Amino acid sequence: MVTAVPTEPVLPDSPDVPPRGTDTEALGRALDRIRADVLARRGAEDARYIHTVVAVHRRLEIGGRAALAVSLLPPAWLVGTAALTTAKILENLELGHNIMHGQWDWMRDPAIHSTTWEWDNPTPAYAWKHTHNHIHHTWTNVVGRDRDLGFTVLRMTKDQAWRPVHLFQPFYTALGAPFFEWLAALYDLEADAVLQRRKSLRAFLRDATGTVRKGVRQAAKDYLFFPVLAGPSALPCLLGNLTANTARSLWAHTVIFCGHFPDGVRSFTVEETENETRGQWYLRQALGSADIEGGTVLHVLSGNLSHQIEHHLFPDLPSNRYAEIAPRVREVLTAHGVPYTTGPLLKQYASTWARICRMALPDLRRTTRSRPEGDESV
Repeated sequence: MVTAVPTEPVLPDSPDVPPRGTDTEALGRALDRIRADVLARRGAEDARYIHTVVAVHRRLEIGGRAALAVSLLPPAWLVGTAALTTAKILENLELGHNIMHGQWDWMRDPAIHSTTWEWDNPTPAYAWKHTHNHIHHTWTNVVGRDRDLGFTVLRMTKDQAWRPVHLFQPFYTALGAPFFEWLAALYDLEADAVLQRRKSLRAFLRDATGTVRKGVRQAAKDYLFFPVLAGPSALPCLLGNLTANTARSLWAHTVIFCGHFPDGVRSFTVEETENETRGQWYLRQALGSADIEGGTVLHVLSGNLSHQIEHHLFPDLPSNRYAEIAPRVREVLTAHGVPYTTGPLLKQYASTWARICRMALPDLRRTTRSRPEGDESV
């Protein structure tokens, strides 16, 4: 069962911790009403939004690739690279991520459906849907169950055992960010699950074959096919594609890390999730996520994962609705004494890196595990 209160040792309630006696079932009912309201109003406006995003993405990609085909001219390289970068970010976050969550399945459009969408990413769609939709969203921030809590190589909470290799995690996190899409593909293979006998070697080899095939197709498309088509502009075209993929990786890495690792975000034990009710599940999602404040452009380019709290509470609602319901969600959580972790991008980014650096060091003193990360007051 998720507990919203400190247990060992007993301490006075902090303003950053839900008060004792938080009525999680009332919290769940209030959040259910928000969800039901969106479902009742979901329709033509939402369909128009996603069709617009798809159209903008396609035009940006076609325009970007056309400009890179003549990118011996420096202005064409700049315009083409910027357009392709934006197209890839839109496809990765606002389209790929959200469509494969099933947010648009209600439209019954086979071209925008979680069962048919294959994204512009080295990770095959089926592998990502397993590790992200089924594991991460089920076990959000539960130590030992949510592999996204540190992605198996980072220590992001004091509830994870410290090892000497963690001393270097600020360095390998920074070095890995530009290659995030490829590292994510390796991560989704779950090699650690084979070692822990949670995944058979046969299943691993099957998935590895699928990932290699997808990765080869991705690399051939961006680093061979389109550069060859560009003829005399082959080299600048290749560099444009490399820049677009690198920028997308850096941005996706930033958005994802700022959604779960700023100070104030909590982790949980497996024991805390035993016999978890719907209200307690909602509470864990809210405490295990963080928002990024900003304007419409930031929200769309982040795939609306700037509203990570709303996304984790309602992962299958259309992403364009998260901005609309965010004030209502915050009001409900605040009324029930539940912290709402949010802040501007730079603040969340700095907080996330501070946590990566702090967790790289061994613990020098005992603190209560029920406190949010970053709260060192005792």
